[in-house]
Amino acid sequence: MADDYRRSVELERRIFELDNKCATLRTEKPDDDYLQNASSILDKLKTHYRHGGESSSLPKLLQDYTQVVLDITFYEENRLVDQEFPEDTSPFKIQQLLQDLTEPEVLAGRLVPAQEVQSVLGLELLECLYWRRGALLYMYCHTLHQRKQWIKKNKATFLKCLQEGVRYLMRMLQVRNSVKLNDGVVFHDSATANFLAEGIFSDTHLLTMMYIGEMCFWAVKYEDCSMDTTERKEDRLHFRDIGTQILHKYVLACEGPLQGQGWNTVNLERAFRRGDSQKCNCSETSKKQKDLKRKIQEKKALIFRSRFVFWMCVFAENVE
Repeated sequence: MADDYRRSVELERRIFELDNKCATLRTEKPDDDYLQNASSILDKLKTHYRHGGESSSLPKLLQDYTQVVLDITFYEENRLVDQEFPEDTSPFKIQQLLQDLTEPEVLAGRLVPAQEVQSVLGLELLECLYWRRGALLYMYCHTLHQRKQWIKKNKATFLKCLQEGVRYLMRMLQVRNSVKLNDGVVFHDSATANFLAEGIFSDTHLLTMMYIGEMCFWAVKYEDCSMDTTERKEDRLHFRDIGTQILHKYVLACEGPLQGQGWNTVNLERAFRRGDSQKCNCSETSKKQKDLKRKIQEKKALIFRSRFVFWMCVFAENVE
């Protein structure tokens, strides 16, 4: 009983802290949909505690708490994008956002130790927590990639952000187990079966592959032997191998069931087979913050079509 009370009090404290934060942010933009949604959920959570709600509902409370975190941090991310990730304040703010998006997973493990985190929060919320952290670092790195002089002075920091972002996005893809086609599951649609077998359960999973591919390309472009040797080599990601593997999956999906659905990569495949990076169309490389904002608001942001051809060509040069 004492443990249950302690856990309930800890979550209650965090809920009221978030309520204060949400109220402060709403003074900036009272009509923001995400802050309004967060405020509505927080009102329900506060009512639960004021009326002495049962601790047996802790998983549901944690799920609601997680949704509030996702809504509030979404508003804060949009503000960072609108400000084009200021050089002086962005590093601290991004770390703060990453910590906020990590806390629901940590709380779930600590407050409900008898259950797996994915059982407490659910697969979709856990996927979203990893996706949001990886996508945030992707957007930040996309902005940094435009600042060539900054990268020259801060290459190690840039590569660290890329590595962390790729790790989060890879974890997102690993939350659900891919469906084995010989598990006695009958599919009437072979295309759906192939998607599930590859671990592609939504358009967000496919977009995650695109993000990983581009981040791996940036890492391959800037990574060299002069990196800080204090980091153990076995802890580093093999960006070229990961990028090649992920982009192969992406190509197969786009040329198969998704052909003609806005994910077409005919030029990419032609260039990949030739391994001729000089003939790739890179006309989309000039798009910047306007595309980033669209990307954070829409899951099916497909603004990197031509640039994606270029990444794959670079990887293709090293594929036998």
